[in-house]
Amino acid sequence: MTQPQIVNPPHLPDPRPNGYSTAVITPASGRLAFISGQGGQDPTGALSPDFATQVRQAYANISTVIEALGGRPDQVVKLTAYVVDHNMAKLGPLTEAVIRMFGGRLPAQTLVPVPKLAIDPMLFEIEAVLTLD
Repeated sequence: MTQPQIVNPPHLPDPRPNGYSTAVITPASGRLAFISGQGGQDPTGALSPDFATQVRQAYANISTVIEALGGRPDQVVKLTAYVVDHNMAKLGPLTEAVIRMFGGRLPAQTLVPVPKLAIDPMLFEIEAVLTLD
């Protein structure tokens, strides 16, 4: 199967320093998998009160799901991140985590500021769409 194609039009600002691509085209032969939102709970279900720790754990959790599906990070075509009480200081840990996981093959991504998530101490949640072979 061919890789998803990343498209960053040259007449738009470069999104890569912010940890995403403008658009991603999935291969025609791929099956799509939709991963439910993953928060920063550790394997025991505990949540750190620290935002950056929750972000790192949520990315570890989504990575575990991708692996369980037989997929790879480079097959992720879309991320949606939900951030409680978003502010510009939170972009650092978010961008760090996405670049650590995806390197130069950044998926399309949307960040949605929210007042609250399903579990009160939850500060971050991420969902993903990936294309499987």
